[in-house]
This record gives sequence, structure tokens and C-alpha cells, in this order.
Amino acid sequence: MSKRAVLLVNLGSPDSTSVPDVRRYLREFLGDERVLDLPAPFRWALLEGIILRTRPKKSAHAYQQIWTAEGSPLIVTSRSVREKLAGVLGAATPVYLAMRYGNPSIASVVGTLARDGVNEVLLFPQYPHYAMSSWETVVVRVMEEVAKQAPGLRVTTVQPFFADADYIEALNTVVAPYLARPHDHVLFSYHGVPERHMRKADSSRAHCTVVPDCCTTCSPAHATCYKAQCLATTRALVARTGLTPAGHSVSFQSRLAGEPWLTPFTDKVLANLPAQGVKRLLILCPAFITDCLETLEEIQQEGRDIFLGAGGESFQQIPCLNDHPAYIDFLANRTRRWLNG
Repeated sequence: MSKRAVLLVNLGSPDSTSVPDVRRYLREFLGDERVLDLPAPFRWALLEGIILRTRPKKSAHAYQQIWTAEGSPLIVTSRSVREKLAGVLGAATPVYLAMRYGNPSIASVVGTLARDGVNEVLLFPQYPHYAMSSWETVVVRVMEEVAKQAPGLRVTTVQPFFADADYIEALNTVVAPYLARPHDHVLFSYHGVPERHMRKADSSRAHCTVVPDCCTTCSPAHATCYKAQCLATTRALVARTGLTPAGHSVSFQSRLAGEPWLTPFTDKVLANLPAQGVKRLLILCPAFITDCLETLEEIQQEGRDIFLGAGGESFQQIPCLNDHPAYIDFLANRTRRWLNG
């Protein structure tokens, strides 16, 4: 008899804001060959010789700015999503939650699936867009553990849903009340990736950054092109909400030094918008399903300071989908399609 379940996988967080816990988390995160995709000896030297000597203390301070009494906002919200989705689906379709880095680990949750007798699972990476450092690494890691611990487990993976009509409708439901308020501009801020990652994901090696306007020129390469998918999300939501071309723009955040990343950079855009007449700004981060360090600290705190310091007057970060009922409905509907398929 078939026993089906859903597995939600999000990014993860340190276990606490202590420097040792943050260092342990960063070692796992940045040690991922799909995040720092350097040859192993160079990755180890960069991580252990430079990054982990300085960054854990700085990152620990950043996490302290957003930590709640219940713990990491990303973990707390992800648990709420799991519980609410489980409540909608009912006991016949249990819902499990894992994190790509940190706890609960993918390895431990796959082990639980095996012990619970699950033989079919819907893997739902909590990333709307494909990137080797997000969606792909989740899928690869889950499949590694399934091969090791539960080789009989059948896995169906939800593909990136960046332009899915129901996903766009869920975004619209969250965004609409904020768009109804007075504002001058809407900034779509997506997480950045190195340009090299996009070229690497283009199996043809003949489209990404080669063809003029490659992100808007139809190509099979878009199936694994992060930037093209971010722009597709923007176009779909703009069409749904009625935003004007002049009333919105796109930027990319969270870059690292050392090589070209997607531009324009969010912090530079925030510093320049007031001089362009934008005094009341709405900003949303559609690459993130769940509010986390990159939205709550980097945008809501640092971004606000940059914009207001440059002469802006009103700054509002629109929350991510989080555990909003519209997102729970989206997850439930996708799950029902799988169950009925």
C-alpha cells in the first residue's frame, strides 16, 4: 500500500546566534560545492583560511538583530508552514520539513521518512527560481540521502514555479494591500548570484550572456537561468498588479566580492533612488519564500538606512509569502494535483 508524504526544504539557519554555531553553519553552507563552486582545495583554503576567520562574528551580530524568542525567523516560519499545510492536507498526507544547511538536516528527515514507511514523497524546494546554489543543491542533496537511506522511496520534485499562475496570485494577494498605499516606486530585489553561475547552468554554452537580451530572448536555457526566471516573475506580477514600467525596477542583493555578480546592486539602487525623485519606496524580495536574514536585516534594516540616509522619506519592505493563507493554499493545491495525478 502506498504511503505518500510531502517534504518541504528551505535554506536553514544557525542553531543559535553564538559565533561557534554561526561558524558551523557557514562551514556547511559555504562548503557546498554548488555555492562556492571552486575546486575542493581552493574552496577549503578560501573558507578555512579567510572567510571563517572573520565572517562568523559579523554574521552572528547580524543574526542577533533579527532573532526572536522562538529562534530563527526562517525556522519558526517554516515550521508554521509545515503545520498549516499538514492541517489542510490531513493525516493521510503527512508533511515533513528539512533544511539544506543546519537542522533539521536532510539526512535526518530522509531517515525519518524511511522509518515511517513513506514510499512516495513530493519534494517541494522552497525556492521559486532555479539556481545551482539553491534549488539544485536541495534536490541533489535529497537524492543523495534517498539513495543511501531509502532507495525504494519514489521522489517527485516540484520544478521552479517562478511564473506559475497560482504562485503569482499568491504574491499578488500579499502585495496588493501595500500597493494600495501611497508610494512612488516598487523595487523588486532578488538575491544575487555570480554571472558565472548562469553561464555554467547554460548547457548550450551559446545563449547566456552571449545572445543580446538573452534573458528576454526565448531559449531552452531559461529552464536553468536564474536571472531570466526572476525577470519572468517580475513581468507576471507587474501584469497582475498593473504596475507601470516607470513605477518599478529590479535589482540584486547579497553579493560577494571577487567576481562579477548580477547587477544592478540593490544597495546602489537604494542610494540613488531619492535623487531620482523617489521618496516613498515599496520593496519586495520574491526570491525568498520566507523572511530571513537577507530580508529582515539586509533589506529591512540596512536597506532602510541607506534609502532614508540618501533622502528618502518612506521605506516599506513588503513581507515574503511566509505562512500567509494564500501560500498555504498554493502548496496544498500543488500537492493535490500530485495526489490526484
